[in-house]
This record gives sequence, C-alpha cells and structure tokens, in this order.
Amino acid sequence: MFISRELRKKNIAEYLLYMWQIEDTIRAYDCNLTRIRKEYVGKFDYDDEQKEEVVDWFGNLVSMMNREGCREHGHLQINNIILQDLGELHVKLQQSAKFPFYNTAYYKVLPFIVELRQKGNRNEGEIETCMNALYGVMMLRLQQKDISPDTLHAIQEISTLIGMLSDYYLKDKTEGLDFDND
Repeated sequence: MFISRELRKKNIAEYLLYMWQIEDTIRAYDCNLTRIRKEYVGKFDYDDEQKEEVVDWFGNLVSMMNREGCREHGHLQINNIILQDLGELHVKLQQSAKFPFYNTAYYKVLPFIVELRQKGNRNEGEIETCMNALYGVMMLRLQQKDISPDTLHAIQEISTLIGMLSDYYLKDKTEGLDFDND
C-alpha cells in the first residue's frame, strides 16, 4: 500500500505492474484476508498501526476482487481504467506531430507488439500487450528463470516506450499536454 501510493505519484506503469502483482498475491492467498494478514503482512516490519492500515487496504482489494469477479484471473476495474487511460494517451501521442521521439520509440516496438499478439491475445490493445510482456518478464525474473537475449532486447525497447508513456501521463495529469498540430 505504501509502495503503491508512491508509485502512483511517480510512475503509473510501475504502479500498474505493482497492482497486478498485488492481485496475484491476493489470489495466492485464496482471497483470504486472515491468511494475508498472518502469512503476508505479518512478514513486514510495520508497527501495529501500519499493519492495520495495510490489512484494511488488502481487505478493500479482496472485496473489490470478489465483487468484480476477478478472484481467479483478470484485473480490478480501477486498474483496467488506468490501462485504458494509458491506451488513449498512446493514441493521442501517436496522432500528434508534437511527439516525434515517442513515435520513434513506438515504431521500434511495433514489430514486438505484432509478434506478441500473434502468440497471445490478438484483441488486446497495444499498451496492454506491452504491459503484459513487462509483467511476464517481471514474473520470470522473480522465479529466477532464464530469459532469452531476444526477449530481453524486446523488453528493453518496450520499457523505453512505456517509460515515455508514463512520463507523458504524469505530465498530462499535472500540467496538461498540448496535442494540437498547429
């Protein structure tokens, strides 16, 4: 919870990946708040007040996962909305002549997106495809599994694009972006 607050302010893509990991953590504990409290939150060096705050946060997430039908798979609506916002910003950046560096990064990543879509879900948006790739590699790293050099290269390019998108997202939320092509 404390990490999510900071990430949301600084890097929306990292926040989203973190929240996906939290969803999977909740699933690993069978959406059981008692288990999460005892077996997960109990491992952290928090004082009692912090632990209660974190348990409340997890409790809210568990309730939302139950209500939204994503106990076994899928993402919370709050996370889907962020993903949708990122996708919409991605399209605006592409359509504007004011963001040539973003478009250059996008065209470097496009072949990887096409390849990933051929292997996976062809119906998901480009940004969702990129985020799923980043999350997949993050999980492989956590499991200490080997990652091929080609995959690492693709992930590096995808990370660059998503990093730029996250920066533009933050700038758009704080200052606003000018998309006019005048």
